[in-house]
Amino acid sequence: MELKDLYITPFYLALIYGIAYGMRSSVTNVYTKKYFIPALTVKVVGAIALGILYHTLYGGDTNNYYKQASVVYHAFGDSFAAGLELVTSSGDITPAIAKYTGQLYWFGHGSNEYFVIRVAAVLALLSFDTYTVIAVLFAAITFSGMWMMYMTFAKIRPQVYKELAISVFFLPSVFFWGSGLLKDSLCLGALGWLFYCFYRGAIERKNILRCLLVGLLMGAVILSMKTYILLAFMPPALLWVFNENTRNIKSAAVRWVAKPLFLGVGAVVAVFAMSQLAAADERFNLDKIGEQSKVTADYLQRVSKTEQGSGYNIGAQDGTLGGMAKLAPQAIIVALFRPFLWEARNPTMLLSALEATYFLLLTMRIFWRVGFFKTIGAIGSVPVLTLCFVFSLIFAISVGISSGNFGTLVRYKIPLMPFYLSGLYILQSITVPQAAARAGQRRVAGVPRLAQA
Repeated sequence: MELKDLYITPFYLALIYGIAYGMRSSVTNVYTKKYFIPALTVKVVGAIALGILYHTLYGGDTNNYYKQASVVYHAFGDSFAAGLELVTSSGDITPAIAKYTGQLYWFGHGSNEYFVIRVAAVLALLSFDTYTVIAVLFAAITFSGMWMMYMTFAKIRPQVYKELAISVFFLPSVFFWGSGLLKDSLCLGALGWLFYCFYRGAIERKNILRCLLVGLLMGAVILSMKTYILLAFMPPALLWVFNENTRNIKSAAVRWVAKPLFLGVGAVVAVFAMSQLAAADERFNLDKIGEQSKVTADYLQRVSKTEQGSGYNIGAQDGTLGGMAKLAPQAIIVALFRPFLWEARNPTMLLSALEATYFLLLTMRIFWRVGFFKTIGAIGSVPVLTLCFVFSLIFAISVGISSGNFGTLVRYKIPLMPFYLSGLYILQSITVPQAAARAGQRRVAGVPRLAQA
């Protein structure tokens, strides 16, 4: 951060908030309007706080993204054509950009990080290469997708719009790690837009072409950085669409015939989508997923030895899918409910531990009050709950096995956190009143017998 951050950033903040206030009425309703500006604000605060933390204590990714985006920014100053080629390049080094690529160690074929540099370089052009402004613009971009996620959830279950706002916007880990100049921010925003496009285009069947185009674009954005997010999201999303469309069929006989057909088509589409995603990155081919997970986990566990005991061990990996399946239950517990409070070693781990504790207590409360089998039945019968929990479990397994330390895990797992907590709140709003009503009926039914006795 430099002196220019102090006097340039306020002007951009005023511009962002002016635009936000201008468009608020068109993207909110009477219930959600009051959350729009506060939700944007926590994203902005998270982006600035993350930048301060990294610039003063940690160093690392966000600083590296900014430094390399600055290289591209100065290339634009030397030659607009050279800068444009660096932004749009597929990884080939030409004489026009050769003197810059030596400073861009993420430049080249197959680099997921370079997509962030492309975006940051374009934003640098709009902000005089000011780190804080770039980070705030990342937060605003991410916020757009998160707001569409929130509005989709609120439309599906408006009874819990307050709780859904907490789930999507006000979890500390999500607005801190998912707001600044990082891959996680762009992926989180793109996932929110993709979720909205599935609901608007495939379930409501409105603006189908626009949703298709935006959905493909957002899928490409995620694919450019974190393929595994799409691999985890696509199957439950297609299952969600299948369940919603078959549930709307009034005739039981037609539903009985249509379900296998829809399920078969959905399975084919899911397999095709996953194969195409995996083909785009050979690390995610089915026969290499286990091996790649082991390599990643081993590396992160080595790193965690220098991070004040933030590592965890859920068992040895053998690099196979079968080995991953054996570790799946422990991985789910780690990703959703750990670190435990006594495992916290620093303030950021403590925040993550408080969130995980809340997840655990709310989950146990629902199972206790409703019952295990009735809870599972409710999840299976409400399509959006199936999406939330299947995606969360798949994602929890992938990041829980491959992370190896809590410092990395808290960043990796933020895409699942809004879905899991939203699913819990929706599930609670459906099942807990029903359980209370059944208990009341049993008490009423017992009154005559007690009076007679």
